[in-house]
Amino acid sequence: MPLLIIGLVFVAAIIGAIYLYNSGSGSGTTSTASSNSTAARPTPNMANAPAGAPVGVNMLGSQTAAVTVEEFADYQCGGCAAVHPVMKELASAYAGNRNFRFIYRHYPLAIPAHDKSYEASAATEAAGLQGKFWQMQDQLFRNQAAWTANPNYRQIWSEYASNLGMDVQRFQADIAGIQTKNRVDADIQRGRALGVSSTPTVFVNGKPVPFSELNIASLRRIVDAEIASVASAQQSNAAPAANANQ
Repeated sequence: MPLLIIGLVFVAAIIGAIYLYNSGSGSGTTSTASSNSTAARPTPNMANAPAGAPVGVNMLGSQTAAVTVEEFADYQCGGCAAVHPVMKELASAYAGNRNFRFIYRHYPLAIPAHDKSYEASAATEAAGLQGKFWQMQDQLFRNQAAWTANPNYRQIWSEYASNLGMDVQRFQADIAGIQTKNRVDADIQRGRALGVSSTPTVFVNGKPVPFSELNIASLRRIVDAEIASVASAQQSNAAPAANANQ
């Protein structure tokens, strides 16, 4: 009898050890999977976009707008800096109009004179992670001449970030982060798919706008015509449906 009891105790101890080992291994696997899953899906940059906007898209206006103005620009492009106030005025003119939206796309040109443009795009995306994309974009375009030829341009950008009330250390780290680079690269790929070859390039509902018409009067005329065209098409489509219900 004592031998039987000892045997039973020994078997129970082995079963308990196996259970504890498997429990520990399962917990470790779950933790690793969760960690990998988080790393594979970085925090979306939604600070700059209205509810329902595609993740990471730098957009002003309604996600369901009938008219989309899409600009591809380079922060070291003199023409882009000149057009920047026009695009700001255009977006402001249609603020609150459910038929209008403006999308800004990064398109840094791979030429020696624009050696900082890709990093500048990453800097605005880093600012966007703190809800300051448009403010940093404005700083870089308005002060283009001040930083573009300065070897300490990163310090100048950090001063902009500080003035905008951002966490400067986080901003500096995010500039080199994969998340910001992925966003810039996504815009570049879209531009290439659309055949963009120079900056600034502006589309209104997918139709390129000549550089000579990148002024507020011409852009408003083009946008108004698109809004009127969409409204007319909607009315035409609604008429048969109304007649069918009578």
